[in-house]
Amino acid sequence: MGQSFYVYNNGDLKRKDNTLQFISFDREKKDIPIERIDEIYVMSEMTFNTSFINYVSQYGIPIHFFNYYNFYSGSYYPKEKLLSGQLLVKQVEHYTNYGMRIIIARKFIEAAADNIYRNLRYYNGRGKDVSFYMLEIDSLRRRLPETQSIEELMGIEGNIRKHYYSAWNIIIDQNVNFEKRVMHPPDNMINSLISFVNSLIYSKVLCEIYHTQLNPTISYLHEPGVRRYSLCLDISEVFKPLIGDRLIFSLLNRNQITEESFTKELNFLHLNKNSSRLIVQELESRLKKTIMHKELGRQVSYQYLIRLEAYKLIKHLIGEKEYEGFKMWW
Repeated sequence: MGQSFYVYNNGDLKRKDNTLQFISFDREKKDIPIERIDEIYVMSEMTFNTSFINYVSQYGIPIHFFNYYNFYSGSYYPKEKLLSGQLLVKQVEHYTNYGMRIIIARKFIEAAADNIYRNLRYYNGRGKDVSFYMLEIDSLRRRLPETQSIEELMGIEGNIRKHYYSAWNIIIDQNVNFEKRVMHPPDNMINSLISFVNSLIYSKVLCEIYHTQLNPTISYLHEPGVRRYSLCLDISEVFKPLIGDRLIFSLLNRNQITEESFTKELNFLHLNKNSSRLIVQELESRLKKTIMHKELGRQVSYQYLIRLEAYKLIKHLIGEKEYEGFKMWW
């Protein structure tokens, strides 16, 4: 697997012969071997031309854009090369058939709830008494198999996350007074941090889906809509507790991210450049971590787990093997 290339300085991205070149506005140049790049993150003001777009499209490199506040703006998704009309038909069929759809949606939430519970159990065993929240979440997740509608499923998921986020005040050593999840816009440093990290995970999922035959706009838990890759939202639910939340806990408890990492005058909406860079460095490091995969019997990186999740979904859609969302066992 290649690398993720993050651009934090303002400048130009262009094609230079058979590679890429970044030229900052103060004329510093950096050549980027295109064969090593899987995706590009633009975290600054950037200009590029159609020659650059055509070239990265040949290599199937998605480009993700973030604005001044580190909010995800959108992605350039190259023309798909791994096409399968048969799989597309199966994807649509499993959405239009409500019975088929809710089975998949339920699997996403069951895996997410299990991973949330595992996070709490991990910290509970390390002197953070979150046993009350564990009991509440355990009671709620036992109701998931009986759900008969997406709305009911999302309602239980919402209550699980409510208890989960309440436990964050115990897990996080800093005095943050985190009460509830607010997204549009985030209203404090924790919500801003969650939004930024979750959008990074969303873009990672999009990149991994691109390397499969799945269509990222057809989803099962989240309603498909215009201008979004809703299947990424579905699969992200499984990995946010494992990758995103654990990263956030680590950053805060090691005081790598504090209130000083944000612009207070903007109500903590703006994360400064150095802190943003630190977060993506820590995320990339975490994604390279490996675990011994139970079924494959070999070491697999956290990032490759995301692609394996897409493969498992494909097997479910074509009737080869029932889908089970990834659940932590440690």
